[in-house]
Amino acid sequence: MTDASPKPFLYLVVCGAGVAAGVGRVIAAAQERGWEVGVIATPVAVNGFFDADDVRARTGRPVRSAWRRPSDPRPFPAPDAVAVAPATFNTVNKWAAGLADTLAVGTLCEALGLGVPIAVLPCVADALAAHPAYRESVARLRGLGVRFGDPHTGTSEVDGGRPEFAWERVLDLLERG
Repeated sequence: MTDASPKPFLYLVVCGAGVAAGVGRVIAAAQERGWEVGVIATPVAVNGFFDADDVRARTGRPVRSAWRRPSDPRPFPAPDAVAVAPATFNTVNKWAAGLADTLAVGTLCEALGLGVPIAVLPCVADALAAHPAYRESVARLRGLGVRFGDPHTGTSEVDGGRPEFAWERVLDLLERG
């Protein structure tokens, strides 16, 4: 890409999981890798799971969580790729079923239909990850070309610490082509 061409645009879909508070890490990493970033959050996530003002300052764009009116301008260009981090049980299952009841899931459904590269970092408790519906949803989405990273459960390690959420892994999944 030449300096005269625009940066590729990444839609970052953020779901309501405790690790969402660290979303600034993946925004910074994406920007360092040459992406422009726009954040789309689930209604739960935008309600206090991360600092929306900080995200707006980092990206220079509003955090989107609700549908725009047809007369409103599009705040983001079309995506070159989509990252979902953290991805929750609910979002993965709704997406796989095609239930586009929120802007976040509707965006994922549309991106999949358009063939946009999509990478996902799940943040799902072990008990939910073992649920048959979730396993079937992941298998279905993988079969459609969605790239999944290893799930993050957030459970304590033997020493009592918690593993770090591997934010940059979602970018690695997109870049592996």
